Amino acid sequence: MKNRTKRIFITAILTLMVTIFLFPLVLTITNSFMSEAEIASNYDMVDSKNSDTNDSTSKYAIMKLIPEVVVLEQYYDVLIKKSQFLFMFWNSVIIVLPIVVGQTIVASMAAYAFAKFKFTGQNQLFFIYLTVMLMPFQVTLVPNYLVADKLGLVNNYLSIILPGVFNTFGVFLLKQYMEQIPDSYIEAAKMDGAGHFEIFFKIILPMCKNGVAAMFILVFIDNWNMVEQPLIFLRDVLKQPLSVYLSKIISGERGLAFAASTLYMLPMLLIYLYGENYLIEGIQRSGIKE
Repeated sequence: MKNRTKRIFITAILTLMVTIFLFPLVLTITNSFMSEAEIASNYDMVDSKNSDTNDSTSKYAIMKLIPEVVVLEQYYDVLIKKSQFLFMFWNSVIIVLPIVVGQTIVASMAAYAFAKFKFTGQNQLFFIYLTVMLMPFQVTLVPNYLVADKLGLVNNYLSIILPGVFNTFGVFLLKQYMEQIPDSYIEAAKMDGAGHFEIFFKIILPMCKNGVAAMFILVFIDNWNMVEQPLIFLRDVLKQPLSVYLSKIISGERGLAFAASTLYMLPMLLIYLYGENYLIEGIQRSGIKE
């Protein structure tokens, strides 16, 4: 009986947390199908009057999840009438995909070196990696800008792509994963005459596919949502990604903002839903037993 009560309590708490976290997502999607007038009526502050004195005592907002009339005009505006959305969408793709692919390659190789090689200063170097990873990006933003300015990369996509490719998060994640691969696999491959590149591509990477997939998803989501870096490094508005476009939508275009936000979330949701199992298993770093 005690265990059952405990399970019910935990289930209730988790259900409440899931509801809280999903509410903004559901609200954004449902509001994207409302007209501008209906959204305005929902979020305008309404006076709450005291029934005895008929005086206004407080204000509140009406928040509805289900639209009275389904409207697709804002999707037409975003996808067809205002080409800026699609233009900046492809800007995001141009920036994010090279970062994800490049960081996957660089981080997996560096993680293999840290996990399976023994060299002088290995622990000290990895400690520096961890220190850089724990720093907020605002700390490294100024040095990155100064270097990009010296190299003439300001207002160039490379000023964002290069720091992203060499981000240390992927190294930390994959190193922890690769350390759980038994060294006997590598020793057996060496006895068969395999070199490190062959061992890495034919043995280590296939065994780390869940970890690599988890890193791919997390890096994609993190960089898809970047705002500060493009605002600082990309002076040309036409080069800025979609995340910056969403931050500049004015309050009079709330329907447009909800529709654009819904479309903006789709790539992240689809990637997450497709790789959910890889993400969970990769983060848990499930070990490989001999």
